[in-house]
Amino acid sequence: MWTTIFIVIYSLLTIVIVLSIILHGAKPTKSLAWIMAIFALPVGGIFLYLVIGRNRRKRKLIRLKKDLFNKLPKPNTEQVNLFNGRYKKLMTLNYKNSHFPPTAHNKLHLLKDGKTTFDSIFNALEQATLQIHIQYYIFEEGELADRLMALFKKKIDEGIAIRMIYDGIGSFTLSKNYLKKLLDIGVEVYSFLPFKFGRYFYSLNYRNHRKIIVVDGKVAFTGGINISDKYLKGQVGLGKWHDMHLRLEGPAATQLDQVFMTDWYLVSTQLLQPLQHLYNQLPMNSSELVQIVAGGPDDDFPVLEQTYFSIINKAKEYLYITNPYIIPGQALIQALQTAALSGVDVRLLVSENADNKVVSWSVHSYFEMFLKSGIRIFLFPDGFLHSKIIVSDDTITSIGTANLDDRSFEQNYEVNAIIYNKDFAKILKADFLNDCAVSNELLYSDFIKRPWGKKLKEGVGKVLSPLF
Repeated sequence: MWTTIFIVIYSLLTIVIVLSIILHGAKPTKSLAWIMAIFALPVGGIFLYLVIGRNRRKRKLIRLKKDLFNKLPKPNTEQVNLFNGRYKKLMTLNYKNSHFPPTAHNKLHLLKDGKTTFDSIFNALEQATLQIHIQYYIFEEGELADRLMALFKKKIDEGIAIRMIYDGIGSFTLSKNYLKKLLDIGVEVYSFLPFKFGRYFYSLNYRNHRKIIVVDGKVAFTGGINISDKYLKGQVGLGKWHDMHLRLEGPAATQLDQVFMTDWYLVSTQLLQPLQHLYNQLPMNSSELVQIVAGGPDDDFPVLEQTYFSIINKAKEYLYITNPYIIPGQALIQALQTAALSGVDVRLLVSENADNKVVSWSVHSYFEMFLKSGIRIFLFPDGFLHSKIIVSDDTITSIGTANLDDRSFEQNYEVNAIIYNKDFAKILKADFLNDCAVSNELLYSDFIKRPWGKKLKEGVGKVLSPLF
């Protein structure tokens, strides 16, 4: 009797899920794969689909997101008038997706690798007079975390409000003891979608990959660097972690603060009030045009994928990309190949060493088709290269948290700074070429001769890439 009841319930559940996939599936290939998995793997297929397969764009985590943005400060006339020039369409696209217009009067400072970045971060935190907002995907205990704890205690004693968000999976090793100390000294701290059964269990695959610090609403940091000692000491078996970060002052910093506020609203249900009196305070001698682009699985469209796609398609002379996880979908593959075949100098800079072997196989599985179309690929040999950079035509740069893969486009909450500035682009271009000069370039004639075993591993990695 119980067996019959189980079969009936399971059959009904299967029918409901399959209908849901047919109605709401984002991509036909993925929909078909999930339907086959559900029928091929009884119970297990349904479980995997519920955990990592559902189309979150149809079930928004932040249902009141637009209402929240409506309560935040609106762009002024000067900002709206910045929608012009070569990248007018990209600016409009980003504004419609992320609600942030491009802003002028920003001051930017490029930060390369851990020591330079954390020296700048701690200097800014020491100067805080009102509040500190801090948000990281990975927050690991160690010397950096201890330094932050001591600084937080000092600033709270001065009356500074400190709010912190950490990702429930990315910072899974963060101990209860450390969190208790943060709470005891007065830090308001929340986990983003922690691992637990119930509501958040079904959102296990949707992570907050953003790295944001905002001090007093006017000085901000974002990029690829997490709170981890491996950025200072390296990692056993992998070596030094190399990464790029960005310090921003001006309206773009305020936009990053608004991104933090939306995430704070999700984790705490508290609607923070912007520091209105700071919105008109602009840094002196600054001219960088910046637009913040934030995307997540509950947006209507894959925001960062559309941004990258547009930058690639606008490239005329060169397109240089640094990223550790280049596992693109078909649209970006076609865009990259089309650019290269059209005569654009397309180069990819990827870490030769990998923090995840299977992911590395997947990345390498695209190399042959890239090389065949004329895309140049350089493998950076020193430690692990974790930067997420795009620079093109001495005119536009993207620095942020989003990788070139479906996880960043479909499943993670990400944020990038798009910089429309020639001088800044030239700085990134020079840095990219310097890194290429010490890297190993792959040649198509050599790569196609790789052993059969490597090709098999790459095939396995490609098949498993939707799970990364």
